[in-house]
Amino acid sequence: MSDALSKEQAVGVYRTMARIAATDQRIQQGLAAGALQFQYYPCGGQEAIPASIAPLLNDDDKSVITYRCIHDIVAKGTPIREIIAEMYGRETGTSKGKGGPMHLSDPNNGLMVTTGIVGAGAPIAAGIALGEQMKGSGRVVTCSFGDGAANIGAVHEALNLAALWQLPVVFVCQNNLYAEYTSFAESTRSESIAGRATAYGMAGEKVDGTDPFAIHAAATRAIARARAGEGPTLLECVAHRLQGHAFGSEEAHMDADKLAAARAANPVKRFRQRLIDSGFAEEAALAAIDAEVAQEIDDAQAFADSSQAPAASELLADVFASVADIPEVGKRPVMSAASIPDSAGRKIMYGQAINEALDQALAADDKVFLLGEDIEDPAGGIVKATYGLSTKYGRTRVRGTPISEQAIVGAAIGASMVGYKPVAEVMIIDFAMVCMDQIANHAAKLRYMSGGRTSVPITLRMLTAGNIGSFGAQHSQSLECWFAHVPGLKIVAPSNAADAKGMLLSCIDDPDPCIFMEAMRCYFVPGEVPEASYRVPLGQAAIAKPGTDITIISYSWAMQEAMAAAATLAEEGIDAEVIDLRSIVPLDLPSVLASVGKTGRALIVHAAVEFGGFGAELAARIQEAAWGSLKAPVARLGARYTPVPFAQNLEAMHFPNAEGVVAKARALMKA
Repeated sequence: MSDALSKEQAVGVYRTMARIAATDQRIQQGLAAGALQFQYYPCGGQEAIPASIAPLLNDDDKSVITYRCIHDIVAKGTPIREIIAEMYGRETGTSKGKGGPMHLSDPNNGLMVTTGIVGAGAPIAAGIALGEQMKGSGRVVTCSFGDGAANIGAVHEALNLAALWQLPVVFVCQNNLYAEYTSFAESTRSESIAGRATAYGMAGEKVDGTDPFAIHAAATRAIARARAGEGPTLLECVAHRLQGHAFGSEEAHMDADKLAAARAANPVKRFRQRLIDSGFAEEAALAAIDAEVAQEIDDAQAFADSSQAPAASELLADVFASVADIPEVGKRPVMSAASIPDSAGRKIMYGQAINEALDQALAADDKVFLLGEDIEDPAGGIVKATYGLSTKYGRTRVRGTPISEQAIVGAAIGASMVGYKPVAEVMIIDFAMVCMDQIANHAAKLRYMSGGRTSVPITLRMLTAGNIGSFGAQHSQSLECWFAHVPGLKIVAPSNAADAKGMLLSCIDDPDPCIFMEAMRCYFVPGEVPEASYRVPLGQAAIAKPGTDITIISYSWAMQEAMAAAATLAEEGIDAEVIDLRSIVPLDLPSVLASVGKTGRALIVHAAVEFGGFGAELAARIQEAAWGSLKAPVARLGARYTPVPFAQNLEAMHFPNAEGVVAKARALMKA
């Protein structure tokens, strides 16, 4: 394949550059007139980069871009009508007006993600490429980011992962010489971004980002490598930006002479003249293109002006696949008993139940795969949860990774967007802090920001290790309240082996991102577990012990203390009903309220720090909904407000225990 632009291709590149420039200018005009109000990042100077790469991509090739994105999305093929409508927050926009200028999404044309977080798209792009590689589709993924993003850890992790697995992705660094307000020279000692490729073991190339001929030639080579299975390329396209960081931003930080020179060499105007001078096109033909583009922009403006704002119902739509899963909306049947099939007396450990669920999911659906650190044999995970699975299913479907939590979660997100059901292990829940951006800003929000066009069916397995000794402050926390505060995430916390198996299988089937919390303290506790594949529905609590005097509500390993306390209270003549929430989002509030309405008293017990914990939210909801039935204020018992201590005597004082539950219950009975 020739890497030279033909006359027809060159004129096509000019048409795209002209469309990009006109769209960019129309948005800036709207901002200047006050018709639009948002932070906007102009693309002037960078038009040639995506315009020269796009002709090399097939319609079903995928792209991930960043918030300085108008040139990328126009070049990928999204209708300008939809782009302008999204700028105005209209229902006819790319994301029904719910994404806005920094979160444009158009999966129909292969534009999978526009991220407003610097560098965050690279791990997702690697995941999309992984999915296409596993399919054997031959599709290529492009990932655009700026020179500032090249210094972000997520980009490093993604480049390393892509090189390691030889993924079909082209990383396009659009180096506009300024990372927001910091010049390239002031942000790195590297002479070029592309030069870093050698360290990752991948191809790298630096080109003039204002020269369509040079970009086209370099991109041709990179895309050919990707399609041939030869791995990723880091392509650096240098193009001085023509404005400040955002629309209206000051330019005092920019070298005035270099800025003036860049403006004088405006890539769109210069390429237009080059086409004429080289005989590739005549002035009249290019003038006709300019007129067509102007008409297209006017049509898009009229379309946006005539479109409606999204309906009020759109506020809650697309948080989850079902509106019923939103805690403030959900209408759920009151449960009377745990919904587990007959186990015929078969007992296995909690950890074995996790392994069995994963085994059955892998066997039933070839779109399920596992990834995480040390999950393959012989390690089989730090608590052997995945032991034997890579031997049985191979290392493509049980995939060990580098220690790169952002890349792991990002890869899971990306693969899920092209049809897979990844189950990613974050190992210890504390490590979720390292990849919280991928979890909270991307997995949780992509469905909503895309107006429902994107689904992220991933399961993130995380181990909680409280109250077992020796793990200390950085490996023993319970962070469910953090996740519960992020709309779009489902949080599951089974307390026993039967629930662990059934709920993990439900999470893997679920169309939304699920945080699956596995309690180390439960791992080696046996329970009756059916051998067959079964599902425990998310958002349905279980009555672990019926009672009439007081309701104790808990989840995860704190259920052990709640049940022990209930046994002690029974000896004292206090009949406690124990509710196992099982999942925090979706929340089975109706079952909780039905129990509290019967007993008149509620005590919430959890292993997380009590201050600001999920118990506070649940207590407030009980107080609001059941005030007339309460005989005493709702009480809570959680961990003390300290990091988790190492010394076992202090650790025992930190976490809630059965004695503390009993004491709280006694006090409520006297109130």
